[in-house]
Amino acid sequence: MSSKMTIARLRAAYAAGTLTPTQLMDDIRERSAQYTDRNIWIHQLTEAELQPYLEALEHKAIDSHPLWGIPFAIKDNIDLAGIPTTAGCPEFAYTPSESAQVVQQLIDAGAIPVGKANLDQFATGLNGTRSPYGPGRNAFDPQYISGGSSAGSAVSVALGLASFSLGTDTAGSGRVPACFNNLVGLKPTRGLLSSTGLVPACRSLDCISIFALTADDANEVLACAEGFDERDGYSRANPFANQSRHYGYRQGALKVGIIPAAQLKFFGDAAYEKAYRETLDSLSGLEFEFVEIDYEPFNEAALLLYEGPWVSERYIACQPLIDEKPEVIHPVVRAIIEPGGRPLATDLFKAQYRLEVLKQKCLAQMEGLDCLLTPTAGRLFTVEELLQEPILYNSQLGYYTNFMNLLDMTSVAVPTTFTDAGMPFGITLVGHHFSDRALLSIANRIQQGLALPLGVEPAGKASAEQAGRHTNPVSNPDWIDVLVCGAHLEGLPLNWQLSERGAVLKQATATAPVYRMYALAGGPPYRPGLVLDEAEGAAIDVEIWSMPAAEFGSFVAGIPAPLGIGKVRLADGSSVSGFICEPYGLQGAVEITRFGGWRAYLTSKA
Repeated sequence: MSSKMTIARLRAAYAAGTLTPTQLMDDIRERSAQYTDRNIWIHQLTEAELQPYLEALEHKAIDSHPLWGIPFAIKDNIDLAGIPTTAGCPEFAYTPSESAQVVQQLIDAGAIPVGKANLDQFATGLNGTRSPYGPGRNAFDPQYISGGSSAGSAVSVALGLASFSLGTDTAGSGRVPACFNNLVGLKPTRGLLSSTGLVPACRSLDCISIFALTADDANEVLACAEGFDERDGYSRANPFANQSRHYGYRQGALKVGIIPAAQLKFFGDAAYEKAYRETLDSLSGLEFEFVEIDYEPFNEAALLLYEGPWVSERYIACQPLIDEKPEVIHPVVRAIIEPGGRPLATDLFKAQYRLEVLKQKCLAQMEGLDCLLTPTAGRLFTVEELLQEPILYNSQLGYYTNFMNLLDMTSVAVPTTFTDAGMPFGITLVGHHFSDRALLSIANRIQQGLALPLGVEPAGKASAEQAGRHTNPVSNPDWIDVLVCGAHLEGLPLNWQLSERGAVLKQATATAPVYRMYALAGGPPYRPGLVLDEAEGAAIDVEIWSMPAAEFGSFVAGIPAPLGIGKVRLADGSSVSGFICEPYGLQGAVEITRFGGWRAYLTSKA
C-alpha cells in the first residue's frame, strides 16, 4: 500500500477520477484500526473533525495546490488548531486556537491532517518507548522499537496511513525512526521551517522534520512548509542556491566522507554492521568515492547535547510541571530533564567555547567533500531491551546523530538495504546548513539507484520509477566549474586569481574542435582569446577549475575586456562556463590555433 501513497501516485489517482479524498480518508481510518498495537495515534481526527478540511478542497484547484488531498500526520508537540497538543503528557495538554505555521502552510497547499502522532514525552528520546500512550512499535515488526521521539509520525507513513508526516529533530528524532521504518527523513537546516506552534525541547536547536517515502516527496513537502517567520527568533530565510528549483538527480562522481572502521560502532548488532558494509559496496557502484575522516570531534560535540549544559533548555521547557507536578512526567524523561536546572552560566560559556573549536575541526574535514555519510543508527533494539536499559541504549542510538544541530548542519536519512531478517537499514547524508536540496538530490540518486520497496511493501515491489521521478540533472550548488585557456592555467601568472579563491584543478582536457585561438595584443600579462568557428575550428587544450560559488562573482567582475565568461563546448560534448573573447578584441591579435593551446604557444616562443 505504501507505494500508492506517494504524492505523485495520489495526485494521478485524483486526476483520473479513481479516488477522492473522502474515500482515501475513510480507507485510512479503516486500516488504522488494524494497527492499534503500534500505538501510532494520540488523537486521530474523527469524521466530523476532518470534514472542514475535505470541504475546503472543493474551493481549491488541484493544479495550483501541490498537496491537494495528500494526508499527513503531525507529531503531537506541534499544534493543529482545535485539537489538543499533549507533547506525550496528558497533564500538559492544551488546545490551540491556531495551527503551527508549518502545519497551516501545508493545509493551505491542500494537505489533510490525519491525526496527532505518538512520541517520546516532551520529545526526549530516540526510541519511542517513553510515552504514556504506549511504546511506539516498529512498522515491520512490533517487537522492535519504532525509533523516536517521532515514533508515530514515522510508523504512520511506513504503514501507508499518511503520505508524509511532521516530526521534530533535536538529537536525531527525524532520522532514527526513518532508518528503522524504511523512510526518507529530512532534518532541515535549523530555522528553515518555522518553530511557531512547536512545543520546545531545546529552543535554540529544535527543528521540525519531514518523513516521506521518497526524496521527491520530501522536497515537495519542504517547498510548501519552508518560509521565514518573523515571530520565530530562530527563523532563517532560504538562500537561492537551496531553493526547490535546485532539487533533482545529482550528477557525476561524488566524494563522500565516511567514518574509519575503528570509530564505527554497531553495539553488537552484526546484522546492521553487515548492512552498512553492503551499503558502501552498493554506493561504490553509483560513483561514490569514499574518503575517511576523523569522527572524534563530531562525537565530542554530540556528547555536549546531553552531558553538557544544553539539557537546561529541556528543563526550561518543562519547568512548570517539574516544579509543581514532577510525578506526572515519565520517570526516564524526568531523570534526564531534572538535572537541567543545575548548570551555571559559566558552564554554558565553557561548553560554547569548546563547541566552536570542535566546529572548526569538523568543518575543515568536510572541505572538498560533497557530503559526509554515516550509519543512521548502529543498532536496532527491541522494545523490551529499551524498557530494561532506557538510558544507555538510547544514548547509543544517538552516536551518529546528536552532533548535527549543535554544529548547524543539515542531514537526510535514506533507506539503503534490509537485514537478512527483513528489517530496514539506512544511512544519513550530512552537509553544511542550507545544503538541504543538495543532500535530497543525492538521496534521490541513491533511491533511484537502489530501487528499494517504499515503506512496508513486499520485497520486489519497488522500482526506480517509484522511488523517484525527478531526473533533471543537478550539480553541487556550492561550486562552479570554470574553463581557463591562458594566463590562468596552472603555474601561469594569473593562476593566483583561482587558487587564492579556493579553486581546485578538476581536469586538463580539450575543447570540441570548433575554436580558434589568438594571442591578443598588449600585456603583460599576455593573454589569448578563444573564438568559436564551427567551420575551421580546432580542439584547444584547456583546464577546468572548480571554484567556490561564493567567489565566482568577484572573479568574473575582475575579467578585463575583451574577455568574458560564456559557455564553451568540450570534447565530450558537454558545455562549461569559460573564457571567451569578443570579436573586436582580435584587432592586432595573432592567430595561434595551430599550436593547439596556450602552453604550446609559449613553449614555441621560449
